[in-house]
Amino acid sequence: MNRRSGPSLFTPALRVLTGLLGAASYGTGVFAVFVTDNGTGAGVLLGFGGVLLVLALLGNRVESFEIGGTKLRLRAAAAERFALANESERRGDSTTAGRLRAEAQALLDAAGPIAADYRHVRGSMLPGRARTLAMEEIVSRARHLPEERTFDPADVLVWLREGSDGERVIALAMMQVSRELRNFEAARATIEDPHSPFEQYHAMRLVGLMIDDLDEAELRRLAETIRSQREFRRFRRDADRWLLSEDILRRVDERTGRR
Repeated sequence: MNRRSGPSLFTPALRVLTGLLGAASYGTGVFAVFVTDNGTGAGVLLGFGGVLLVLALLGNRVESFEIGGTKLRLRAAAAERFALANESERRGDSTTAGRLRAEAQALLDAAGPIAADYRHVRGSMLPGRARTLAMEEIVSRARHLPEERTFDPADVLVWLREGSDGERVIALAMMQVSRELRNFEAARATIEDPHSPFEQYHAMRLVGLMIDDLDEAELRRLAETIRSQREFRRFRRDADRWLLSEDILRRVDERTGRR
């Protein structure tokens, strides 16, 4: 979802109507969760209602959104938290309401500026050491996000699995510094099918931090993934990834008793 600086198509009346439709859809979805077994239908109602609530809340600042995209899903999740916060406040639970609003706001604005900077650097600079250093500075900024706000691991996982290139790198950076946000299978899949060598390097850094927490089956899958990637010519030419892969394999062998 993007911001716009010109006049909005969302007039106050349209925003009120959108909000009413969103609230009705969301309320019906909540009701369906408790009285029906149709989880898919309830989920659609919740998601659609959440999107309409986002448009009602932020309509004068919305230019476009991606149907089925990560941005839309994250903002729908934020709208759900805003709605739950309002309900908590109505019940007199101001502590829960404050926490939910903080989580919603974090979803709306945490990754956007950093992801935009990553996209700009990667798109405007030629490949080389200068661009890598600039992207590393962005990763360093992303590592501070878990210190500033509390994030739901499921939301960060969405960034890594379905997000833009910038959101994926941000998720990897956040997982590197927060054990609670980590997901081994998502990190391994990123090594296996990366969007860029830079992303693959940081996925490898992440699994390197996770080695001591992995069971034997996970260690075997990790070693197989790393060894398969080492067969690619472009991987072999990258000294940083090659050295990191050797360190990972050595540590996996130590954990599994292989010599």
